Amino acid sequence: MRQFSVKYLEEAKMFLNSIEAKAMKKILFNIDIAMQVNDPRLLKKLSGDIWEFRTQYGNLQYRLLAFWDKKEAHDTLVIATHGIIKKTDKMPAKEIQKAEQIRHNYFINYDKH
Repeated sequence: MRQFSVKYLEEAKMFLNSIEAKAMKKILFNIDIAMQVNDPRLLKKLSGDIWEFRTQYGNLQYRLLAFWDKKEAHDTLVIATHGIIKKTDKMPAKEIQKAEQIRHNYFINYDKH
C-alpha cells in the first residue's frame, strides 16, 4: 500500500529529463518502491527536514532531495526539490541548504493559497 505521493518540482523534473533514460527509469522505479515500503536504502533522512531518494545506476549515485508535506490529512506528499549525481559519499552541504530554501519557499507560498 502506498504510504505517500510524490510531487516533482520543476527543477527535479529538469534533472530527471537531463539524465540517461535508463537511469531515470530506475530512479522512478525505486521511488515507486519507496512509496510502499520503508527502506533507508531508497529514502533516507539527510538532516532536519530534508530527505533523499537514493538510486545507484552503473557507477553513479543519483539523489533527488525532498521534504515531507503533511498538511493534508488524507494524502501525505513528498516534494522532490532537485537532483544531483553524487561524486563523493558525503552530500554537499550546499545541496541540503538549497533543498531547505526550496522547502521554506514552498510553505510560504502554500500558506498564501
